[in-house]
Amino acid sequence: MNALQSNHQDFVVLGFPCNQFGKQEPGANGTEIFSGIQYVRPGNGFVPNFMLFKKIEVNGDTEEPLYTFLKKHCPSTRDGFASKENLFYSPFKVNDVRWNFEKFLVSRNGKPVKRYDASTHPNDIEADIVKMLIQSTEHITQEQQ
Repeated sequence: MNALQSNHQDFVVLGFPCNQFGKQEPGANGTEIFSGIQYVRPGNGFVPNFMLFKKIEVNGDTEEPLYTFLKKHCPSTRDGFASKENLFYSPFKVNDVRWNFEKFLVSRNGKPVKRYDASTHPNDIEADIVKMLIQSTEHITQEQQ
């Protein structure tokens, strides 16, 4: 995600830590979460160059409205769920985020464009980002004429 943020000045990456999947984000606050990223996972001194928000819930009764909106407009990337003992929310819904590192591509005007599975490498979404940025620039240019 760092490379995508660096390579595209008109693109913004936003990170939302979540602890609903295997309790993989136990950090109690921003400092602990940041230290976990830097020294544990991915570790090796990694420092995100994108905005990292407070820990939220993306599924269940207490999910953030942002994720309710995103999931409403982009279907799930998987049919099945992880083992239920590794999921810490309820109820389970068909459009739920299935695991950490799922990604959503959102246009400049806030419209969800596409959803990517947790297993999708960030490099594999770059073509979609470029396409979206080009379309957005063309749209802005047409409006100005």
